[in-house]
Amino acid sequence: MLHFETYYHIYNHANGDDNLFREAENYNFFLKKYHQHLDPVVETIAWCLMPNHFHLLVKIKSEEAVASTFLKFQTLEKFEQRSAFLSKQFSNFFSSYTQSFNKVYKRRGSLFIKNFKRKEVTDEAYLRSLILYIHLNPVKHGFVKEMNSWFWTSLKTFPDAYPDLAKQLFTNFEQYNISHQNKQIYFEEYTKLENDLI
Repeated sequence: MLHFETYYHIYNHANGDDNLFREAENYNFFLKKYHQHLDPVVETIAWCLMPNHFHLLVKIKSEEAVASTFLKFQTLEKFEQRSAFLSKQFSNFFSSYTQSFNKVYKRRGSLFIKNFKRKEVTDEAYLRSLILYIHLNPVKHGFVKEMNSWFWTSLKTFPDAYPDLAKQLFTNFEQYNISHQNKQIYFEEYTKLENDLI
């Protein structure tokens, strides 16, 4: 169950040995569909897309903000119904991307593992560690040697998009970069994050 005005780590993997993204246009289309379905209900704090999986750090918007966008949402009175509505937005997004992907590549069936994973972010330390974890994921999985080399990530855009949060978590832009570099240099520290963060 998703809660309003709460941070979540959301992630999922391609079904079996498939890839979610086979070419650059797939990443662009995924982001287009993502913004279409999910911008009305979440703020996307950090993200990283990789060939066979993705990681997102989102903050669910307030009930008032979501209600201002969806007339249907306004008619739902119970919290459980409203929470289910949020989850449905994610399901609609995954379904929309899958249908388009299947059509282009002449495939059938589910593309994502059923039931996307979600983990509530409970404190500031976890929030900070999660941002580092998401941005370093392409290095962890061997897609690149340097995190700056991976294009499909919020690594370079996060500080400008969320300056107050960046300052709160990392003090300043220099410290933000240093924190990421230190995790990459001391990679054992980074890999220890995995058990705690997912």
